[in-house]
Formats: sequence, structure tokens, C-alpha cells
Amino acid sequence: MWTELSDTAILKKLGTRVKAYRIAKGMKQQELADESGVGVSTIAKIENGQSVALSLLVTVMRTLGLLENFDLLVPEQKPSPIELLRTQGKQVKRVRTRKE
Repeated sequence: MWTELSDTAILKKLGTRVKAYRIAKGMKQQELADESGVGVSTIAKIENGQSVALSLLVTVMRTLGLLENFDLLVPEQKPSPIELLRTQGKQVKRVRTRKE
């Protein structure tokens, strides 16, 4: 779904969703701006699908309680099966006592 959209269309869709979350929380743009420490114009830009600095979007997402969703946006890179085998070979499997 997302891959067929242009960058502009994706920003508009994200903005629409941010606006829906704000409204569901019963917040005005001014309230969200005040709690986030950004300007009302920044909130309006996000909601209208205009480009803003990523740090500003993170701040607004934090205020709306949506930061956990960034794990879905950029998932943590897991090691490949080959890399797992390499690291397993280095794990201690047993402890031996030294003979004196």
C-alpha cells in the first residue's frame, strides 16, 4: 500500500493520522503545540502533510503517546543466521576445572 504512494501522499496520510489522534485526545492544535514545545505552525504543517524536521515529528509523537510505533517504522536489525552460527561457536558451553 505505502510503496505505491508518492512521498507527498505519504506525508499527507501521516498528517491526517496525527490530526485524528490529536482530535481523539480532545486537544486543540495550540494545546498540542504547547505540550510539545513547538509552534502551532509546526502542528499545522504536520497535519497538512508538509515537510518538517524529524526531531519535531518525534516531539509531537511523544506528546501523543505514539513513540512505540517507531519500532514498526524502522525495525531493529536482527543478525543473519550465519552470524548467529558464528557467535554461537564462541559461547561458553561448559566450565572445566584446572588440574594442578
